[in-house]
Formats: sequence, C-alpha cells, structure tokens
Amino acid sequence: ENIVRHTRLPGAEKKSLSELALAAVDEVGNPTILATWAVIAAILPMAFVGGLMGPYMRPIPIGSTAAMLFSIVIAFTVTPWAAIRVLRRHQSTCNLIGYIPSENSASHPDSKSAPAPLAHAHDHDHAPSDWFTRLYHRIMEPLLDHARWRWTFLAGIVGLLLVSVAFVLFGAVTIKMLPFDNKSEFQIVLNTPEGTTLEQTTRIATEMAAAIRTDPAVRDYQIYAGTSAPFNFNGLVRHSFLRRGPNVADIQVNLVGKSERSDQSHAIAKRHRPRLAAIAKNYGAVVAVSEVPPGPPVLQSIVAEIYGPSEPQRLALATAVRAIIERTPGAVDVDWFVEADQPKIRYVIDREKAALHGVSVATINRTLALATQGSTVDLLHLPNEREDLPIILDVPVADRAQPAALLALNVRADLNPAAPLVPLSELVRVERTTGERNLYRKNLKPVTYVTADVAGVVESPAYALFTMHREIQKLDARTFGATTAELPIYHLNQPFDDLTPALKWDGEWHITLEVFRDLGLAFAAVLVLIALLMVGWFKSYITPLVVMAAIPFSLIGILPAHWALGAFFTATSMIGFMAGAGIVVRNSIILVDFIELRRAHGLSLRDAVVEAGAVRFRPMLLTALAVVIGASVILADPIFQGLAISLMAGEIASLLISRMAVPVLYYMANRRDAA
Repeated sequence: ENIVRHTRLPGAEKKSLSELALAAVDEVGNPTILATWAVIAAILPMAFVGGLMGPYMRPIPIGSTAAMLFSIVIAFTVTPWAAIRVLRRHQSTCNLIGYIPSENSASHPDSKSAPAPLAHAHDHDHAPSDWFTRLYHRIMEPLLDHARWRWTFLAGIVGLLLVSVAFVLFGAVTIKMLPFDNKSEFQIVLNTPEGTTLEQTTRIATEMAAAIRTDPAVRDYQIYAGTSAPFNFNGLVRHSFLRRGPNVADIQVNLVGKSERSDQSHAIAKRHRPRLAAIAKNYGAVVAVSEVPPGPPVLQSIVAEIYGPSEPQRLALATAVRAIIERTPGAVDVDWFVEADQPKIRYVIDREKAALHGVSVATINRTLALATQGSTVDLLHLPNEREDLPIILDVPVADRAQPAALLALNVRADLNPAAPLVPLSELVRVERTTGERNLYRKNLKPVTYVTADVAGVVESPAYALFTMHREIQKLDARTFGATTAELPIYHLNQPFDDLTPALKWDGEWHITLEVFRDLGLAFAAVLVLIALLMVGWFKSYITPLVVMAAIPFSLIGILPAHWALGAFFTATSMIGFMAGAGIVVRNSIILVDFIELRRAHGLSLRDAVVEAGAVRFRPMLLTALAVVIGASVILADPIFQGLAISLMAGEIASLLISRMAVPVLYYMANRRDAA
C-alpha cells in the first residue's frame, strides 16, 4: 500500500519503480518491525498457560509467532519485488492504451510520445482528496481546535467502554470457559439406589430410552445395564467407565447427522433432561445427561471437594453443600461420590462342626462360590464351532437371591464318599452387617466429591457457583466439627492439611480461574515489554501510553457483538481480544510513527496529526477487512465462534475509534511541547 502511495506522489514519474519501492519500504520498515514484535508479544502469553489448558493453547502462540516472522520476511522481500513487477506492467498498460492527450500536450510537438504520470499528482504528500478524507478533516480539525470537544469525545469513548463492560456485569454477556460443542452423541448415566436388582435397573433404563426414542433427532441408542457403556472420552475423564454392579446403567444416544437437524447436541440434551430427571425421581435414582466435553477433561462442570479429619464430618458438610446445590437455580444432575448404606451378608463357617462332619473349609467355600458365581466344569467340543464352549455349573438366579436357598445346598465329607449329606445350614451361619463405603483420596488427602452440571436457567458454571458460594459462606463450620464459625473455601489450591473441615471448588471453575490468571499475568508482563520497545523507538514515555490506550477500545465492539449473536465470552474470545490487541497496537504504532515523520518534514502538530490519520486509513482499513474475512470462516464453529467475534468486531471497533482517539490523545500529550 505504501509503495502504491509513493507512486502517486509529485515527482514520482522522475524515479524508477525500484527507487520508489525502496523509499516506501524504508519509510514504514522500522515501525513495521516494531509492530510485528508487538503482535507477537500480544499472543505470546498463551504459551505460559499452565494446567490442563496449557497443551490446548500452546500451539496457537507457536504457530502465530512463526507465521508473523515468516510474514515480515515476505513483506521485506517478496512483496516489494512483486509490487515492482505488477506496477511496471500496469504502467506499461497505461502508456499503451490509457494515455489521453490534454490540451497542453496536444500543442507540444512531442505530445504523442509523452506518457502520462502514474496517477494525479499532489502538491505535497497529502492523503487523496476523496469524500472520506474531506469528512475526516471536517471532524478532526474542529476536534483538535476545541478543548471541550476533545474531552467530550474522550468521555464518550469511556462511556461506551463502561456500557460494554456492563454487558458482562449485568449478565447480558455470559462468561464461560468453553462453549458447548455440537457433537453426534450424548450419554445418559443412571445410578439407582444400592441394593436395586439388575432387572429393576434395566426396567428404569428402558423407560428412559422410551422417553427419548420419539425425538426425530435421535438416530438410535444402546442400553447397558449392570455395567458402563464402552468407555469414550467422556467416560474416561468422568470415571463413569469404572462403574459396575446391578444398580448402574448407561444409555448411549446417537444423533442424526448435523445436516439433518437444526438443533445442536446441547439443545437436544437439555430438552430431554427434565423428562429423564422426572423418571429418575419416581424411583429414587440419580440420572445425569452427560455431554462430550469440548475441552479439558473435568470430573463435572461444578465439583465441590469436601475435606475434613473424619468421614462423619466430611459427610455432614457434603450433605449441607449438596442441599445448597440442589436448590440453586440452573444446577442439574446433582450427585455425590458417597454410596448409600447397603446390607452385607457374611457366611461364617463353624469350623468345629465342619471338622466333626469331615468337611473341609475349602469344600464349603467352593460350594458357596459355585452357588453364587457358577463354576466351569468342562469344555464342549462342537465340530461347527471355532472355539471350545465352556460348560458352566451354577444355581438358578432365583435361588441365588436368598441366603436360605444357598444354605439348603448339601455337602459330603471329603474322604468318605458314603457319608451322609450335610446341609450348609448346619455348618454355616449368616451375619448381616453394613458394607463399607469407598474412600476417595486426592493428593493423599481423604475427600468427598459433590458434583453438578448447569443447564436451562444458567448455562455457565461460574454464575451458579457464585450463588452457591454466597449460601455456603453462611454455614457455621462449628456444626461440622471446626473450631471457628467461618468455613475455609479454596479455589485454586488444596487445603494444606485436613485437620479442619474445608471446601475447594474444582471442575470447570478451577480451569477458568487458572487460564484467566495465567493469561492476565502474562499479558500484563507483555504490555510492559511492548511499552519498553516503544520507549526505545519513540524516545518517549508518553507515546507508548498513547499507543496502548487503544487496546481496550476493541471491547466496545467485542462485548456488544457477543450479546447480539447470543454467544458466550469464552477463552477463545479472550484469545481473540489479545490477538486483536496486537493488531491495534500495530496500527497505532504505524500511525504515530507517521505523525512524527510528517512533523520532521516541517508540518505543524495539528496538520501532521490530521494528515496521518487520513493517509494511514487505507492500510488500517485493508488490515481490518483482511481480519474480518479471515475470521469469518470460523464464525459458525461452536468452539471458535468467540475467537471470530472478537477478531471481527474488535477490529472494526478499533478501526473506527482508534483512528480518531489515538491522534487526539497524541495531540493532547504533545500540544505544549509543540507550542
């Protein structure tokens, strides 16, 4: 763009295209290099994100940095070379078919061989005199001449920025770690009360499957009773693939193709959740509609980790926390990693009686194992089968359910085949106790998990968690065995010890805090680095502040655009804001550098500021259009929609605002020195 601009300056026809290209590249070369490092520095913080999100985000700064370094090599080598050849061909074409003699040239004897200049010449290096440039002069000149107008303009920008931020504060724009993805499946995880028979669990799962089978978006489903479904990414990260027993079941739901349905998978799962929850409530069961997570694996969207010195204290606190979560609007699929008390039957052998009857303990154990589990006694060889078939001896299912039926089995003395049969009831007595619960640990500390998801009223775990947090803070910790009334609540770190009851929020909230903390700290450090680079280039401490003042202006477009499109402000939106900040700083650096260049040519501060904004508008507009067109291809993607919105809306807003705000701020910062 700058090469083309130089070909239109007065006296350009007296120079070769190579000379013009070198002069144009030299004019914007150093600020372009500085601006490129500013863009690289803006996206560099993503490489320092820790935790589970680190591997997801690290390829972005690596690839972008490589692309920026490669692009600047292209800009200084291939671009001038190609521009010279394209413009030379254009010049030759104009000389052959585009030359129209004027009145002055017609009277000249050599008028037929005198070529026209490349374009109309100006008396000095001004912007083209088009309608937009004239409009820019009409706005900027009075703005620079009247202090009240300048302050009103800046106050208006600050007001727009505050209104945009209010979209987040008042919930018009929802902050979420990652948006919901559009998958081809979801899973229904059913947990019935301990002690439920396999037949009853299967019947409940079948009733749930019948409730969703009429949905045209559901292609098919499979029911797995007594075991989990074949583990996928979802089952792996949420540990549901480890479930076994007669009281568990999974329903794997497969959806029709994305082109055959108008709703995304999250909307389909959300509309089925109330119906499934009602069925589970009728049977005292717990059901979770489990969607494939779009990003880092977490146990559940909302996870409360309960710590304490003893299991009764942890259980009491977990009960109170679960009650608060259940009455929180938007919280669904509430569950905990606590098994209900379930009866346990122990068969105790009377060794004295067994010895008197000549029956060994091993014989009794083998008989009970055969009755409850079955035993392979032989193999059957069939000519049409590729594998041998095992012959299993067991007891009918109806007889296994009752201890009395098992104790009715008879055994015989080991060494006396003629000895009379003795029923097991003579040698074994039944003891009924309560089975022990599973004990979970995290980093060697005993923990009790309470989990939940969000859907419907609230779609982001952060907002539901804020409501829960306020209610939990009202609990009296002394009720659960603590020495103080205030319950310790942690967010990023585990409690140092488990001597007192405590709660830690985990799940998606932990990753959200971790990502935005790392991004914020790294971005702050990068802003300091960018400022130091500009201090070294501009030899001023004020100019870097003027340049970076345009960074938050992009939020004026980003946040309202998220609201208008009904999109979440996600981690990808934050990435787009940071990448856009680099582009804004780049444009501002080139704009300020051009102002100082025109001042060095002898223009006054006022004229240099106005002219720089007019001249540099076209490259800024081209950059904005390139960003908008490039980002539009991912606008429809559920995961990267926030990135596209931030890049497109942020670049448009910064183009319209920073083009006037940066010159005004520069003028106000340097007005006294210029006077």
